[in-house]
Amino acid sequence: MANVKMYNMKGEEVGDLELSDKVFGAEYNEPLIHEAVVAYLANNRQGTKSALTRTEVRGGGVKPYRQKGTGRARQGSIRAPQWIKGGVVFAPKPRDFSKKMNAKARRGALLSALSKKLADGELIVVDELKVAAPKTKEMEAFRKALKLEKRTLVVMDEANADVVLAARNLPTLATISVDEINTYELVANAVIVLTKGSVEKLEEVYA
Repeated sequence: MANVKMYNMKGEEVGDLELSDKVFGAEYNEPLIHEAVVAYLANNRQGTKSALTRTEVRGGGVKPYRQKGTGRARQGSIRAPQWIKGGVVFAPKPRDFSKKMNAKARRGALLSALSKKLADGELIVVDELKVAAPKTKEMEAFRKALKLEKRTLVVMDEANADVVLAARNLPTLATISVDEINTYELVANAVIVLTKGSVEKLEEVYA
């Protein structure tokens, strides 16, 4: 089991925390992580884009001019793709972009990403996450105390509206509940901050 230092919101060391190897000691599997990220992004696509083909555009039923003798190229409809207001070639249509990924693979990708963050020294544990008021300066002081200069994801053990409000104006700081944690968010952020409670919940579910 790995031991990590635990800090408070002032950046002071308040003890050590032992992490389970079943959660934070998984083998790094880059192809599996890539598959999970692709599936996450694909499942977030709405798939509602749409355009009209030449058969769906209104008008163009009459041949615009005779076939021969005009000196111009032959045309059969003013709604052909080369005409203004014509149809679109291979027009996009609404479709489902979602990708399936089985639960065991999703779990493996998540644990692999968490373990990689720990191995690279990009995982920080804090004892608790509380703010006196939903003010940006509260989370800015927290960010400076822990020297979080890069893009950071703060994982809370339970939803805290005050923390979310205090952090939402900080461009490099994102907040998420441990119930919503996913591989994409772990990969997209340079540093992961976990509360002690969120570590316990992760170990309870995945260990």
